[in-house]
Amino acid sequence: MIKLRPKIFSRSNSKLGGGVGGGGSPAATIGGGEIKWELRPGGMLVQKRENQENAGEEMMITIRVSTVSKWHDISVQATSTFGELKILVSILTKLEPHEQRLLFKGKEREDDEHLHMVGVRDKDKVLMLEDPAIKERKLLLGSTRTRVIGSPYRTIRV
Repeated sequence: MIKLRPKIFSRSNSKLGGGVGGGGSPAATIGGGEIKWELRPGGMLVQKRENQENAGEEMMITIRVSTVSKWHDISVQATSTFGELKILVSILTKLEPHEQRLLFKGKEREDDEHLHMVGVRDKDKVLMLEDPAIKERKLLLGSTRTRVIGSPYRTIRV
């Protein structure tokens, strides 16, 4: 059994790098990464943005889209939607956007969800699967086409 101890965050905590009024930029280490904090004019302590110099302009990210047998690196804007990503993937895979299912972090994402709002970052992986209902419909349609043509060895009675 794991025993959990509460962590107390205060201005004198050494992991925060001095505190808000201490002159330095406060930082905390969580999971190997360092989180930097900033004090907003209203007095609210918030997490510092990663790219403040590029905050106003659109940033391009590269996403690795993985199908069952192949993977494709696609560059899109960070504020794009999954529907726009499906359109780009359809050009590469010849699979229509309504036939695709995009999964990120194990969850299927809707077409109107934005990449940056879900947490997609540069060099992240998105899994593309073919919709099973449409795949089954294609198989049924293909089998009915072969039935219509029929076998050339069938006898015809007049």
